[in-house]
Formats: sequence, C-alpha cells, structure tokens
Amino acid sequence: MHIPDGFLNAATMATTYVISTGGVANAVRVANKKLGDKHIPMMGILAAFIFAAQMLNFPVAGGTSGHIIGAALAAILLGPWAAVLIMSVVLIAQSLIFQDGGLLALGANIFNMGIIASFGAYLLYRLLGSLLGDSRRARLTAGFVAAWGSVFLAAIACALELAISGTSPLAVVLPAMAGVYAFIGIGEGLVTTAVLSLVLATRADLLSLQRI
Repeated sequence: MHIPDGFLNAATMATTYVISTGGVANAVRVANKKLGDKHIPMMGILAAFIFAAQMLNFPVAGGTSGHIIGAALAAILLGPWAAVLIMSVVLIAQSLIFQDGGLLALGANIFNMGIIASFGAYLLYRLLGSLLGDSRRARLTAGFVAAWGSVFLAAIACALELAISGTSPLAVVLPAMAGVYAFIGIGEGLVTTAVLSLVLATRADLLSLQRI
C-alpha cells in the first residue's frame, strides 16, 4: 500500500501533505498533553512491531503492493492520535531508510495508513464495543472487525488517490485494492485479535488506554 513517487499528481500530493501535516501536528499536541512516561515503552514496542510487520509485502495489481498495516492495534491500545504518531514515525523511517514509499507521496501514505486506518479502526472498535458489550468475546470481535475495516478503508483511499491522479483507472485499481485488501484485512484482524487476546489475559488494564 506504500505509494511510490511518480504515482500521484501534484494536487493530490499537496492536499494529502497538508492534511497529514496537520494531523501529525495535532497528534504531537495530544500526545504531549495526555500521554505520560508510562506510555512511551508501549509506543516504542508497537512501532517496532508494526515496522517489522509492514516489511512483509504482497504484490497487488494496479501499481502498488499490499501488507499488514498495524494501525488498528495501536489505536485500540493507545487511542487514535497516538496511533497516528506511531504510524507516521514508522512510515517516515521506511521511506527514508528502505525507500518503501516515496518522499513526495509520504503525505498520502500517512493519510491512508496513519490517519484513515487509525481513526477508522478506533471508531469501529468503539461503536462495536457499545453495541456488543464489554465481554472478552465482544472485545475480540470488535478488534477483528476494526482491524479489517481499517485496512479496507485505507485501501479504498489509496485506490481513489491513484485514480484521481490518473495512474490507474478507477475500474481497475479500486477492485484490485479492495479485493486484495479484503483478504489481507482478515490476516490483520487475526493478528490484532491474537495480540488483544494476550493483552486481555495478562494486562487487561491496558485496554483502558483506548479512551485517550
């Protein structure tokens, strides 16, 4: 899902850069205000885990590649703004160190995998939590759906950006991205559910951080 340079037009790059810059700036503000020293180790662990998980790429038709995102897990455990910050650090490091995603397309990649995926997962998790209740099964179900939804929403956003930029026709790139990431989302949901199950078994108190 990392978009390389040359795949987006100037207007799309500029728009997503502005949105992502504002989002990251607000994430820093919220983190400074609401996150304490006790959250820093978890943020580091999640960033390292997501960084490693995203290195496993799957080829996708229509001009890009697919992989597990990890934003849902960060959003559920630490809240959406912390997840935006974690995802931004991961994506910047990948772009600078491994050239995984272009610098000019970084705004779009942060927007898709950082902002949309994080807030999509968080809102789905909270909505399902309010509907299903607070039981272990309900939390795991909500986590799976939130993770799947975050991947699917990010893929749709990526497809729209590529189509708007004229890189690939919408009729080609949208089914390609949506179809492949619908399956990748299942893997994301299973990974997220497995980690949440471990957290519930060992440190259930950490899930209270989701309200930050």
